[in-house]
Amino acid sequence: MARVLVVDDELGVRESLRMLLEGDHEVTAVESVDRALHEIETQRPDLILLDLVMPERDGFALLEDLREREQPPPVMVVSATRSVRAAVRAMQAGAADYLMKPFDTDELRIKLERLIERENLEREVLALREQVAQREETASLNGLMGHSQLMRNVFRTIRRVADTDATVMVCGESGTGKELVARALHARSARRDGPLVTINCAAIPHELIERELFGHERGAFTGAVERLAGRFEVASGGTLFLDEIAEIPLSAQAKLLRALQERQIERLGGSESLTIDVRVIAATNRDLEREVSEGRFRDDLYYRLDVIRIDVPPLRDRVEDIRPLALQLFESSRSRLGRGPAGLSKAALRILERYPWPGNVRELVNVIEHCVTLAEGEQVETHDLPPRILAESQVLALRNDLRAGRTDFDSALATFERQLLLDALEHSAWNQTRAARRLGVTRRALKLKMDRLGLAKPGLAAL
Repeated sequence: MARVLVVDDELGVRESLRMLLEGDHEVTAVESVDRALHEIETQRPDLILLDLVMPERDGFALLEDLREREQPPPVMVVSATRSVRAAVRAMQAGAADYLMKPFDTDELRIKLERLIERENLEREVLALREQVAQREETASLNGLMGHSQLMRNVFRTIRRVADTDATVMVCGESGTGKELVARALHARSARRDGPLVTINCAAIPHELIERELFGHERGAFTGAVERLAGRFEVASGGTLFLDEIAEIPLSAQAKLLRALQERQIERLGGSESLTIDVRVIAATNRDLEREVSEGRFRDDLYYRLDVIRIDVPPLRDRVEDIRPLALQLFESSRSRLGRGPAGLSKAALRILERYPWPGNVRELVNVIEHCVTLAEGEQVETHDLPPRILAESQVLALRNDLRAGRTDFDSALATFERQLLLDALEHSAWNQTRAARRLGVTRRALKLKMDRLGLAKPGLAAL
């Protein structure tokens, strides 16, 4: 049932149209353009039947107003004006159709239904286009995956800054995909045909970091038998990604600052200044502002690096991404390994969604590969998940039950204790001595707890 707004200063016409259309549509009838504008703002009609000749403001004024709006409702002019010029002017002003008074009721119904059908079709097409555009925007971007608003924000920022030479700081916990952000920025930039050179600052000893960044001349130190180009030179015309930037020692930070400010470097042992053409992207999992305040990172270098910041959210903050990510990673892992079950069970997916993922996407990748490799059934079940995932899920379930009043403290404690013992015994193949050592208790204390909780090795309980 469509919402139809009738705008006509003649009471008889308004009531005739109301009686004609009510039952099939929701009809509101008003006598002026001002009242019509109020109804459009508050009721948002699906279609407007409009008279042209009215006192004060005429129908053309309403058409002009609607042309300034985004996605205005279609308008059918119903007027006693028989001037062809008026009809042409109305269509040019945005009217979708024109019907002269006195009108044939069947013709009015047919025209009205066609307009409503066309409007519905256009809305469906627009909605589908938006869905496709959103899917393209949110599903993946050069290896980054996510459907959440947080990831859409990341994708949007990447698209806006990729085709510039602005220095970008990528911040986020370990395993969130900071290097993938750097790769996406490079792949969508004008430098995409140049090299993307990555240096993990945490993996290089402090005394070697300057040589890696800036290179050295022959004879610069013992063992320097030939000239070596540094990462800045190798990345010329492309992008240099400085991962774990907070690990660069203070002694090298001054030279890095000069390279960023003046776009020039000097090799170790050399005196010649080399002009560099490099776009720099840095990443860190630390709070650089705290590093600055505690004297471990230069404030001037921090401000030089932090021109554009992209914060990559942890997986626990975008729970809606976990299920599609898990399914996509599952198919990718299954295809790569050439083996594995057909899918992930709903119960297993629910547990994955409840887990806090301290290792973020990197941890999820490893968990999925574990399941694809070891699961033996037709699909991955809860018992196929790594023990830490199950244990954390059970702890969260107990906590929720306790908060919701579905269990009491003593029962929750007993359940938790029972689960801890079962995990230790299963990991120790039910060897009580090893299980007790794992739990940090004596074998006798473990046996007493097992007897109290009625725990026995499977197969022995019935003896």
